[in-house]
Amino acid sequence: MLKIIKLIYESLLFAVNALAVNKIRTFLSLLGITIGIFSIISVFTVFDSLENAIKSEINSLGSNVIFIQKWPWAMGGDYPWWKYYQRPEPELKEMEELMKRSNTIEASAFMINVQRTVYYEKNSVEDVPVVAVSHDYDKVMPFDLQKGRYFTSNESHSGRNIAIIGADIDENLFEGKEAVGRQIKVFGRKLDVIGVAKKEGEGVFGDSKDNWIIIPAKYAQKVLDFRRIGSTIIVMAKPHVTNPQMIDEVTGIMRSIRKLPPSADESFALNETDIINKGFDQLFAVIATVGWIIGGFSLLVGGFGVANIMFVSVKERTNQIGIQKSMGAKNYFILLQFLFEAVFLSIIGGIVGLIIVYILTYVISSTFNFELILTLKNIALGIFVSALIGLISGFIPSWSASRLNPVDAMRSNF
Repeated sequence: MLKIIKLIYESLLFAVNALAVNKIRTFLSLLGITIGIFSIISVFTVFDSLENAIKSEINSLGSNVIFIQKWPWAMGGDYPWWKYYQRPEPELKEMEELMKRSNTIEASAFMINVQRTVYYEKNSVEDVPVVAVSHDYDKVMPFDLQKGRYFTSNESHSGRNIAIIGADIDENLFEGKEAVGRQIKVFGRKLDVIGVAKKEGEGVFGDSKDNWIIIPAKYAQKVLDFRRIGSTIIVMAKPHVTNPQMIDEVTGIMRSIRKLPPSADESFALNETDIINKGFDQLFAVIATVGWIIGGFSLLVGGFGVANIMFVSVKERTNQIGIQKSMGAKNYFILLQFLFEAVFLSIIGGIVGLIIVYILTYVISSTFNFELILTLKNIALGIFVSALIGLISGFIPSWSASRLNPVDAMRSNF
């Protein structure tokens, strides 16, 4: 055990000495390792952070909810697009019928979205998403209020002219005034503001609920033709009910509601967040492969650089190798000594690449509204790949050193 520790220690000293004595040569030789590790780990860091942010936003929609819509989120196969186009939009009365018949649904909500200009006195905000929802929307898509309250059941079912506004709408329209209790104008009609949603910030996809206005769906029916607007029914499963169980039941009920014969295609799509996650998994797998290919070329160059350093090191220390062998050093000892040196040199190059990645993640996270995280998994991956490159690149020089004849080696005058 002590012999192995001494061997590793001496190899580390030789690696550090190679850096100190031949700075430029070693730097240029290890540059490939540094660039390769930087390329691979920076790609993984960016896309791991992006993947976490995207999945976090997708999962915020809920893993136990199903979106009943006209269009599927993943189109493909032999089903023509014009058949999707001919489907009817989900209706409010269909949601109400679903709740009557279902045994798996905990809560449901109907939702449509239009864009309008919103006015308050002389102030206005254009292209505001006005979201009309049924009463249980806050159960299936929960959000926090910083002021005011949510709709009462009576207000939702009677279609009162009320609204909950986002934090940005509050700031832009009311400019510091108390919004709750005041009136805004949408669709040419006045709406009483009863609540202000808590500020959430911009999402990964550039969307934000901070500029939304939420109104009761029953009120929206008075001013909008729902047949001409894309709509969604959101259903949430009861505890201990799986999505496949709920999908099976909802499929049967929807076919019954729409009176579809057994041989007819379904006239609705049941979308779940898992579809989006799988799509992004495939995308990130392709990007990871590209990252490995790009970094692989640099690592290949770096590997030749490490091999070059080791061949020179063997040549310079031929006489020393002969002395070690004459004093009883085994071939495996010489082999491991040079092999450990090659691994240490590669790891040093990899660590430099990781430091550069860390500095960039810090700068980007501090400058932009996006958090990049260099994970322990990626750090370990960078060090492992560096060590592997050193192991592969240093094997042939180390093997040649271990096979030297001690007499010939000691006669070397290099």
